[in-house]
Amino acid sequence: MTDSWPLSEEIKQREIRFCTLDPSAEPARDAAQLLLNAPGVETVQALTRDNLHIHYRLCQINLQIIEESLAELGYHLDNSLLCRMRRALIYYCEETELVNMGRSHNKTNATLDIFINSYQQRRHDCRDPHPKHLRNHS
Repeated sequence: MTDSWPLSEEIKQREIRFCTLDPSAEPARDAAQLLLNAPGVETVQALTRDNLHIHYRLCQINLQIIEESLAELGYHLDNSLLCRMRRALIYYCEETELVNMGRSHNKTNATLDIFINSYQQRRHDCRDPHPKHLRNHS
């Protein structure tokens, strides 16, 4: 039964809006870099400094996982009444669609992949500054 669903119904395109108080911050661009290699994310593009356009496969990740991961990483999503209502409706529709397809998400794995990607892109002191050929002694 899951094979009868058209592929176009599994690929979703959404906009994620950020709240920015700092005029020099560009959260959409930074979030796009984090989400680029996340499993299930097809394309990600920063439309403006506070607006992100994303295509993803619903069978691998959903909007709720993406937005909750971004919030945990310190990004501030737009929490206007209209955005919260839209967000709740999308969460409900995607969850219902997954149940109808007979699928569910492993939220832990999807979130973990986003955090790993964030950690790898962050500059911190835990990395060895020596070139790779000098670190391998075998």
